[in-house]
Amino acid sequence: MQIFVAVVEAGSLTAAAERLNLAKSAVSRRLAELETHLGVSLIQRTTRRLNLTASGRAYYERCVAILADVDEAETEVSQAHGALRGRLKVALPQAFGLLHLAPLIQAFMKRHPDVRLELDFNDRQVDLMQEGFDLAIRIATLADSSLIARRLTVIPHLVGASPGYLARRGTPRTAADLAHHDCLVYSNVRDPELWSHHGPDGHAGQVRVAVRLAASSGEFLLHAALAGEGLVLLPVFYVHAALRTGHLVQVLPDHRWPEPAAYAVYPPTRHLSARARAFIDFLAGNLDVPPTGQVSQSAAHLRAE
Repeated sequence: MQIFVAVVEAGSLTAAAERLNLAKSAVSRRLAELETHLGVSLIQRTTRRLNLTASGRAYYERCVAILADVDEAETEVSQAHGALRGRLKVALPQAFGLLHLAPLIQAFMKRHPDVRLELDFNDRQVDLMQEGFDLAIRIATLADSSLIARRLTVIPHLVGASPGYLARRGTPRTAADLAHHDCLVYSNVRDPELWSHHGPDGHAGQVRVAVRLAASSGEFLLHAALAGEGLVLLPVFYVHAALRTGHLVQVLPDHRWPEPAAYAVYPPTRHLSARARAFIDFLAGNLDVPPTGQVSQSAAHLRAE
């Protein structure tokens, strides 16, 4: 069962063998023995990829639940005084993870010293099942119904520019003015050039901006804005320090820009372990990103414990 689940989630015999620290031949042999024992084909093998049969999909879902129950049973029996233990693999957005989640993660580690965390700080959208993640933290307006999500906090955004750029090009007075300015856009979204907003009257609107620079790094875009290259729309946690020092000026402060949320997400087919539930509960109970972009007082208190 463990080998079969690893093959499905890794996407190939080779990747599963590496994950399990077994020879590829041993993985292939065990998979064949399992199919012979069940009397059905679980996986259709081609030269390019593996595809689950209908029987394989149903069996996979039951295996995931059964193996999770076994893991939980062993954890409950072996744990001392209710302590959590075991591996927890989490995918995190890089900047948000470092700026806001890091102190909470460190506090969680102190509270649960027997939990071994494996963290992937990366802005790409990982495949949770194929890459063996227990859960991921994502900043988005979620539309993927294949994942179970729990909202952790709202992430406010704003538009800013350097004083030098505004002195040279003028300050936009309306959202429509952005179409005539150099704009620095985050490319890891569906339509980077289209900026949504709510105006002072509360009405929703959109403006297609003129792109001077597109990049997949919010930090790079911030540095470009500070260098006077254009206007940038970024989460507050990126820009709050530059706003305080005056190196960045908020533009159109009477407009409300997108406010996606940070979510903890995991596949519905993966049983959520006690340590994963505790980790999500801990973040949800202590994570706060106020307009100043500072870590909440509760988080600071936890870090100090």
